[in-house]
Amino acid sequence: MRVVDHPALVVGAGVAGLSVALGLERATVLTAAPLGAAGSTAWAKGGIAASLAADDSPARHAADTVAVGGGLVNEELAAALADGGPAAIDRLQRLGARFDAGGDGEPALGREAGHSRRRIVHAGGDATGAELSRVLAAAVRAAPGVEVLERVVAVDLARDGAAVTGLVAHHPDGSLVLHRAPAVVLATGGAGGVYARTTNPPDVAGDGLAMAARAGARLADLEFVQFHPTALAAELDPMPLLSEALRGEGAVLVDDEGRRFMPGLHPDAELAPRDVVARAIWAVLESGRKAYLDGTGAIGSRFPSRFPAAAAAAEAAGLDPSADRLPVSPAAHYFMGGVAVDSAGRSSLPGLWAVGEAAANGLHGANRLASNSLLEGLIFGRHAARDARSASAERPRATAIPAELPELGVGDPDVVTAVRELMWGSVGVVRTGPGLTRALRELRGLPAARGLRERNLRVVARLIARAALARPESRGAHFRADHPAPDPALARRAFWAEPAVPVAP
Repeated sequence: MRVVDHPALVVGAGVAGLSVALGLERATVLTAAPLGAAGSTAWAKGGIAASLAADDSPARHAADTVAVGGGLVNEELAAALADGGPAAIDRLQRLGARFDAGGDGEPALGREAGHSRRRIVHAGGDATGAELSRVLAAAVRAAPGVEVLERVVAVDLARDGAAVTGLVAHHPDGSLVLHRAPAVVLATGGAGGVYARTTNPPDVAGDGLAMAARAGARLADLEFVQFHPTALAAELDPMPLLSEALRGEGAVLVDDEGRRFMPGLHPDAELAPRDVVARAIWAVLESGRKAYLDGTGAIGSRFPSRFPAAAAAAEAAGLDPSADRLPVSPAAHYFMGGVAVDSAGRSSLPGLWAVGEAAANGLHGANRLASNSLLEGLIFGRHAARDARSASAERPRATAIPAELPELGVGDPDVVTAVRELMWGSVGVVRTGPGLTRALRELRGLPAARGLRERNLRVVARLIARAALARPESRGAHFRADHPAPDPALARRAFWAEPAVPVAP
């Protein structure tokens, strides 16, 4: 196996990974996709939350973050996130980001669920992630000390005792390469691909979490999966996202008969926290009816110019969003769980950091506030870079790799489909103890995994189901129909660790 040494390794090229790379200044970025199209960032239809309005403040933004998080938010991190929002927007503008502007030339501000003020900055209506990817990818390409290796798939972490010293990766020519570095930063995104219904791109299925678990890293908050309420209910995988900004602009949720159902369930109606709206839509669908997002009155003919991505998705499904109600369903969207890290992104294993959706630092608690995720990648990516920069001056150490490495590829596609359907049906929007127990039993009964995607998918599915079973209460995005109320005794984060897999020199 070829061995290549690097000053630092960043795995993933979304907003968090590119922010880390720019902060490190000397690093190699490994990305399975082309730069600028990697992970969930390029797909993000929402915006970036920042307290820019005269009637807003970082303190209000932090308070909204805490209020939505089900009692588990780290308040210091929420304050750090909110404090850094205005400066992050300014940095992006200086890099050339083109945000939607109001009449005064300043960024136009939208409102989304859980926010008490209009503070969401967008680009291209519902193409903020694509603009962020464009700007950060250009900055990384221009950075003289940053190398980007595209279409490289990370397989497993390499170790020296408990310390992480690099990773093994598949390269486009079919070879396996051992990349060694004194600092490895996982920025591999979330785990939506574990579910049959998801808004995430196909390669976002918890690969970084699975790698960290096999290395014995501490994990956290694995039961908390956020389901976006309004994915377009079309026969597509992934499902097109109908941004929350649509509801922020006045689109409403109705059933088959055109009746709104959110005003009677929450004082904020369609702008209630995402978990509330997702369960309300789930209840409508479970009753045999359909749920629709109706923007014909509030948005109407402005749809194509104001929300071009949503309009294009609707039109591809044969619908005219200016005249037709759009059928919707919840879909797995954001993972609050991940590798347990501190405020600097440092994991329990020396040499390993994690950032963005791959990490769990306690910022989001049990339920992420809308449009905080891109901001998290920008701010805490910089924090992790500062912390990891000192390690990047060290020489790579002797290392060992896992004794067994899977073949590249999906594995058994029927098993992959079965796992995703099982997770959607039993570990989805509404959960029960018997359903979770059954899911774990069926996961244990599967034959040995063959391909890399199948192996990682099954590891992550088991971790989520186990954590959900171990929390017999409802809190934030985790809802147990057999325990529908929060339990004050369980108002704490849950941490897990797997036995490290054997390694061989």
